[in-house]
Amino acid sequence: MSRDECGTDSGAPAPFSRRVHAGRLHRAAGQAAAARLTGLLVTPGHDLTWLCGHWPGAAPDRLTLLVLTPEAEPHLLVPARDLADASAGPAAGAVRLTTWEDGQDPYAAAAGLLLPHGHYGVTDATWSVHLLGLEEALPLTTYRPLSTALPLFRAVKDEDETVRLTAAAAAVDAAYEAALALRFTGRRESEVAADLAGLLRAHGHDRVDRAGVAAGAHGADPRHRPGERRIETGDTVVLDLAGRRDGYAGALVRTVQVGPPPDPVRGLHTIVRTAQEAALAAMLPGVPCAEADRAARAVLADAGHGAHALPGTGHGLGVTPYEPPYLVPGGTRLLAPGMCVQVEAGVLLSGRLGVRLGDTVVCTADGVRRLGGADPALGVVT
Repeated sequence: MSRDECGTDSGAPAPFSRRVHAGRLHRAAGQAAAARLTGLLVTPGHDLTWLCGHWPGAAPDRLTLLVLTPEAEPHLLVPARDLADASAGPAAGAVRLTTWEDGQDPYAAAAGLLLPHGHYGVTDATWSVHLLGLEEALPLTTYRPLSTALPLFRAVKDEDETVRLTAAAAAVDAAYEAALALRFTGRRESEVAADLAGLLRAHGHDRVDRAGVAAGAHGADPRHRPGERRIETGDTVVLDLAGRRDGYAGALVRTVQVGPPPDPVRGLHTIVRTAQEAALAAMLPGVPCAEADRAARAVLADAGHGAHALPGTGHGLGVTPYEPPYLVPGGTRLLAPGMCVQVEAGVLLSGRLGVRLGDTVVCTADGVRRLGGADPALGVVT
C-alpha cells in the first residue's frame, strides 16, 4: 500500500481554543523578532492552520495571507468570499480580518499590511505566484524561507499539543498490539499492510500515513513499500506504522518474527534496543541533535554494525509525521523541552533482513518521556 493510498482523512480535527491560538500567534511573532525579521508571512498550509485554525475554502491561487509582526496585532488577509469562514474560525478575535474583492489586486491589499523595506520570513508552502506578486508590489522588501529563518518554528509543542500527541501514540500502540494477532504466513506484504491501515483507523486514527510491511531482505530498505512478496515462516518483518489522530501524528516501528526467533535475530534486536536506549539517554536539554545520533551509532559500531545503521536516528513529529528537529549526523539544532521526536535505531543487512525499533518521546527538563507504551520486545507472529 502506497503512502498516497494510505493518506486519506476521514474527518477534520477538533479545533483548539482561541486562547491556544492567541498564544501561538504571540510566540511566533516573538520568534520572528528574535531572528531579526520584520515579521512572518504565512500562506495556506499546516503553519497557517496551526497558528490560527484557518484552512481557506478559496482556490490556492487566490491569496490568503497571515501577517505577523512583533509590534502590531496579527492580520489575516482573505478573499471576500472566505470572510464568513474566517470570522467563525477558532482564532476569531485573535486576528484582525482584512479582505480583498474580486477584480482587486490582492498584492496591493497585502502591501498595505507590510513595511516597504521589511525583511520577512515566508512559509515554505507559499506559491511562487504569490511571492512574485508581493515582490512586484513591494520591490524593496526581502524574504527568507521559514525553514531557514526559523527552522524550529513548530518544534516545541505546547501542553495542548502534547495531549493530542499522547493520544495518537496510544492509538498506534493499540493498532500494533492488535496486529500481533494477525496471520502473516502465506500472505502478501500488501495484504498485511491493508490490515494494518484498517487497525490504525479502528483504533482512532483519522488518517493513515504509513502502514509499512517489509519482510525478509525487504526489511533492509527503510523506504520499502509493501508489495506482492509472500511472507514465509522464518521471515523477520519490519512494521512501520504512522497515522494522525485529531490532527496530530502517532508513529511506531517494531520488528516481528514469523515463528520462533532464531538466536542471531534475537541478538540483533538486543543490539538495536540498546542503541535506541543510548540515543534516548543522550537527549538532554541544550544537547545538539547529533549527539543522540552519535550515541546510537556508537553502540552499533561496537557491535560491528556501524556500517549497517539507519541514515538517521530520528525526526520530529507533530501536525505532520516528519518535521524538525532531525537526529542526524552533524545536526547542530539543540534539543529543548517540549520537542516531540520519533527515536529509531536499526540494523540493515542488505540482501538479508532488517531490525528496527522506533518510539515517540517528548523532551523534558531532565531527559525524555515516552508517549507510547507498546512492548519493545521482538514480536512473534504466525
